Amino acid sequence: MEQRKPPQYILDVFADPTCVKDIVRGILHTIFFHRYFPSIRPSSLEVLDLTLPLVADPELETLIDTRVGQLIRQLSSTSSPKSSVRGSLVVQFFEKKRRKVGGLGWFTGAAKGDEEVCWESWCLEVTLATPKTEIERIKVMKAIGSTLEKTARKIITLVNRDKDHIPPITTSETNPFPFHIELNPRVEGWGKSIGMF
Repeated sequence: MEQRKPPQYILDVFADPTCVKDIVRGILHTIFFHRYFPSIRPSSLEVLDLTLPLVADPELETLIDTRVGQLIRQLSSTSSPKSSVRGSLVVQFFEKKRRKVGGLGWFTGAAKGDEEVCWESWCLEVTLATPKTEIERIKVMKAIGSTLEKTARKIITLVNRDKDHIPPITTSETNPFPFHIELNPRVEGWGKSIGMF
């Protein structure tokens, strides 16, 4: 049976240094609000006059804050007054499946146990704008607010439309689906294709 490729959603957002942290946190919490299955206490987050859902889970909040901080440091270290700077965060959700050992599995060194199989991926592409004048800043902030609202609506549309690929919950663990948040993941290269990275 051929394994289907998980849905990959790309979200492009625009931010300036004064609001990039809140915007990225708000978008990540919006994704997790709709795809994080443990029992949660919902809350909200105000970002540029827009109320977004917040998942009040200390471990998740710490991970989100860590990755957002890393993204901000990366964007700040490469910022250029002449051009925009881009960075990305990728959120992946996994299901645990029993590893299948075929034929001479014991001989080839294939281990039994669980493997994580990705069932959904979100790529958040962040462009950091650096307005030079107050007029430019006002225009940029207006564009940022519009982009944030469109991105939140896109997430809600996608999660409500695309549900068939979500695997059944087959465990009693608190979080049935492990997840990863990666900063600027590399997807190409020979090492990735043979499972080295």
